[in-house]
Amino acid sequence: MNRELKKDGDFAFLEAGEGIPLIILHGLMGNLSNFEGMFDYFPKKGYRVLMPQLPIYDLPLLKTNVKNLSKFVKSFVKHLQLENYVLIGNSLGGHIALYYAKMNPTQVDGMILTGSSGLYENTLSEGYPRRGDYEYIKKKVQDVFYNPEVATKEIIDESFETLNDRSKLIRTLTIAKSAMRHNMAKDLPKMQMPVCLIWGKNDTVTPPNVGEEFNKLLPNSELNWVDKCGHAPMMEHPDTFNKIVEQWLVKHNFISK
Repeated sequence: MNRELKKDGDFAFLEAGEGIPLIILHGLMGNLSNFEGMFDYFPKKGYRVLMPQLPIYDLPLLKTNVKNLSKFVKSFVKHLQLENYVLIGNSLGGHIALYYAKMNPTQVDGMILTGSSGLYENTLSEGYPRRGDYEYIKKKVQDVFYNPEVATKEIIDESFETLNDRSKLIRTLTIAKSAMRHNMAKDLPKMQMPVCLIWGKNDTVTPPNVGEEFNKLLPNSELNWVDKCGHAPMMEHPDTFNKIVEQWLVKHNFISK
């Protein structure tokens, strides 16, 4: 993705299109390019697609948690004066969206969650002990996907660099532990906005039973499965992912007038 990263005040973000805002929140090890398919597709359909660069490695260590990343999103929304928006989150990004919706229930019109943490996940706090071992980290990154070829050398190199940078590693483990502490099970039944759940049938990070549990606890949710797919449906099957998202947006009348 060769898109220009915009900078406005304290925020750096990608933006394309006009219309109803779709705010994408990336995951813990997520690159902004992970949602390239959405940036290619939805601006042509009358949507404004935005994705802020979350300050996972920039917050003070004691403030590196789901709560403060949610506050960052609130500041981003306020700064751009966004209204009537849909939050879209993968993995940690989904968790941040959920926490944001908990704290700002009247401001979120809908959510799209894919491989979201918030209930249970096989976190980084339980893995990556051999951080200097490139082949080991390569295998761990590949395991995130059903098709290991989706884990390009660029993705693997970026993960290797992150996990060998002591400051980034500490924050990675800190936010992973924060995600475990901020379990959302008691909060989900109170969330009344429509939610689209998109889950890989072969997800090993947030396994299929996690998607089923989200669907059970969220009162206005719909669960969609993607076959032969791991933790990142928008990367492994972008066309299928976009189709599910578009059908859901139209069904719930998130259509630009």
